[in-house]
Amino acid sequence: MSETLNAAEGIESSSYATKEIRSIVATDCGSTTTKAILIEKRDNDYRLVVRGEAPTTVEAPVEDVTAGVINAITEVEELVGRQLLDDGKILKPEKDGSGVDLYISTSSAGGGLQMMVAGVVRNLTAESAERAALGAGAIVMDVIASNDKRLPHEKIERIRALRPDMILLSGGVDGGTTSHVTELAEIIGAANPTPRLGIGYELPVIYAGNKDASDSVGAELEGKMSIEIVDNLRPVLEKENLMPTRLKIQDQFLEHVMAHAPGYGKLIDWADAPIMPTPGAVGAIMQTVARQQNIQLVGVDIGGATTDVFSVFENRDGIAKFNRTVSANLGMSYSISNVLAEAGLENILRWVPFEMDHADLRNRIRNKTIRPTTIPQTLQELIVEQAIAREALRLAFEQHKQLAVELRGTQQQRTISEAFAQSESGETLVNMLGLDLIVGSGGVLSHAPRREQAMLMMIDAFQPEGITRLAVDSIFMMPQLGVLAQVNQEAATQVFERDCLVHLGTCIAPVGTANPGDACLSVRVEQSEDETIIEDVPFGQLRLYPLGNGQKANVKVQPDRRFDVGANHGHLMDTEVTGGVVGLVVDTRGRPLEVSPEATLRVGDLKKWTEALDAYGAH
Repeated sequence: MSETLNAAEGIESSSYATKEIRSIVATDCGSTTTKAILIEKRDNDYRLVVRGEAPTTVEAPVEDVTAGVINAITEVEELVGRQLLDDGKILKPEKDGSGVDLYISTSSAGGGLQMMVAGVVRNLTAESAERAALGAGAIVMDVIASNDKRLPHEKIERIRALRPDMILLSGGVDGGTTSHVTELAEIIGAANPTPRLGIGYELPVIYAGNKDASDSVGAELEGKMSIEIVDNLRPVLEKENLMPTRLKIQDQFLEHVMAHAPGYGKLIDWADAPIMPTPGAVGAIMQTVARQQNIQLVGVDIGGATTDVFSVFENRDGIAKFNRTVSANLGMSYSISNVLAEAGLENILRWVPFEMDHADLRNRIRNKTIRPTTIPQTLQELIVEQAIAREALRLAFEQHKQLAVELRGTQQQRTISEAFAQSESGETLVNMLGLDLIVGSGGVLSHAPRREQAMLMMIDAFQPEGITRLAVDSIFMMPQLGVLAQVNQEAATQVFERDCLVHLGTCIAPVGTANPGDACLSVRVEQSEDETIIEDVPFGQLRLYPLGNGQKANVKVQPDRRFDVGANHGHLMDTEVTGGVVGLVVDTRGRPLEVSPEATLRVGDLKKWTEALDAYGAH
């Protein structure tokens, strides 16, 4: 496994890892809502007991994040009927049925961790630095590179305008030239931005570049910012070493950013493990699950303003690599107009199973933009919102594929001038035929009126290939479980599997294309000797077979010679699949999935597909 996944395992070093933990309260302080969950050990297994929430109180008039935490835990207290608080504090440890043994928290309140990244070459060290920052849970506001074609004064103005919480500076392999990264440090020092969190805040700069330039970089920034030096994240072109940088980002987030936010000093004192940025915690549980189950996975969290995509895939050397991207302009309420702008009307309408006027769609999206907290009131409104969600997810996933790549520039030795000139793209790590699990989160997926709708949205947006399991996060508690995984992996993974995930089922999708009605595959589903389904499924179909949650079946899939389900074109796939609340879906619509541009054919196909999964019931 990579250093990323091994490090997630190594973080479990708290003394709590060796103690008997009977009860845990975990909170996630979001930008608008603080969520609290109570986990208890019952019959040797950890289970979610109850969940509470309250408005986040980091802003005026309260300006104390702990008030929202206390309010959320008070709701948990009332729901569970036992004391968890004493004199405005969390009661620890558990004694005589009162209090808890462990309190942990994540946070994205106050806008989360906002960073700028700087590197010498945009497609080499700057891209590696961006991956490090995103993996630590940051929102990357901009990436500055020596070869990004901006003049020095434009870069200085950009840094001053954005006012980041933290800057990550990288550049150069160890032993290489030092001049370019020193020039970047000079630009950062000249900008000397006013901190977002006030005059008493000393802006942290993490230097993770050529070790030979450490002294010159420190000299440029000394007295202006808090400089922290870590191991080079790209010590040689052929290697990435992101974990020291990611851990330092999270340390600095706790020490600098959180410490200056209202009430966080108290929260840090209460917590029994370091507070993590919410996206970083989600990434932690993803890595933990991927490692423990030895699988490759994709996770997505689609919100009102942004969409986060997480993935763990093996690179060409068989090393598991974790990546996270933030599509800051793709969301279902505040950013819904951006989805329209990026996807276009036709791409959204291709998922709407009825005739719809362009002006009508534009007006619906405009209404959502000015009233972002509204929810669909009619079935037609719901279908339109879910069509938009498909495009937001598709676009966010495409952006993720572009950053989750094999290291660029590793195939040949090159001078720095050649590296500056390079434009070739790295090969994406995202291997859909090797993907085992897709986890969806966010209101449009987790709270879809029918689970069949969530499954169909994810199949349409991600277009899984071969054999892939799909699930949704029931109540978005992945952040709390991510920070819990740093202290007690057993508790985190048990609750993740049994209470967090709602298993939708398995999708079988052959790669290839043909004409509607052409031969595609034969499928044999054996649940027992008495329950066997044998069927030929032509191209262009969706089929749903009953396979309940936790049930397993042996499946033999024989594709036509033009199609591949993971064992090469025309080769039999014989495997065991797991069911879910929806069941087993066979999707022969082809990869890539093409929807007819002709309105009558499109509407007919979409109706047929939604009826096959009974996505909207009788209507």
